[in-house]
Amino acid sequence: MLDKDKKGSTHRGYYWLYQDSINKLLVFDYQPGRGREGPAEMLKDFYGTLQTDAYSAYNSIVDTNNITLIHCLAHARRYFSDAIYSDRERAEYVLEQLQLVYQIERDSRALNHDNEKRAASRQKHSLPILKELGSWMEDQYKQVLPQSPIGKALAYSIKRWDKLCAFVYDGKLHPDNNAAERSIRATVIGRKNYLFAGSHESAKRIAMLYSLIGTCKLHNINPSLWLKDVLMVINDHPINRIKELLPHIWITKQK
Repeated sequence: MLDKDKKGSTHRGYYWLYQDSINKLLVFDYQPGRGREGPAEMLKDFYGTLQTDAYSAYNSIVDTNNITLIHCLAHARRYFSDAIYSDRERAEYVLEQLQLVYQIERDSRALNHDNEKRAASRQKHSLPILKELGSWMEDQYKQVLPQSPIGKALAYSIKRWDKLCAFVYDGKLHPDNNAAERSIRATVIGRKNYLFAGSHESAKRIAMLYSLIGTCKLHNINPSLWLKDVLMVINDHPINRIKELLPHIWITKQK
């Protein structure tokens, strides 16, 4: 972003993304830095399950709040994808086992399982695979160089294995946060087009628009139709009922 206090240079700000996969809600929160202050404020009243990568900023937050922290299996899988050229045999074995787990997820979706059936399927089919894989990783780690790509991949997963496997016990949870990753793509495309936010305040306004448009997409709402309708009625809409115009509530009134 452009910063009037930094002549001839730019400031790197950050969009923190929060996605509720159950209620299909999306919030981009702009912060001038990458410290824990942003998520600490956003999550101060949150309780439940929080799925993240392994960024350490979340650790102290979940310790002081009523939050259960779980991790993203896709992040762990990437380490093994990166290690495949240095230790193909070990990396491919892990990727094959994780592929089996993801196939069980696809089968469950194809069968239209509810949360209870999905959890039962995971515990019957995925849990034995993950338990065996976790033991295999601990054994293999003793045989590799810790600073090698495969050593780093194994260490990452071993340290977080319980949190990586926690999804098997709750059908509402996902094995990864890929849905949130997909929602981030719009910001990547945006940066290539508009290059900079003009100020901290404009970055906050961009975050607001990303949140609203992203929530439209999660609910299969055409953002243009939603925006057109909202702009036509917002001037006369009571401020104490402004939430009615949010995409996930607006769509219920269109049916």
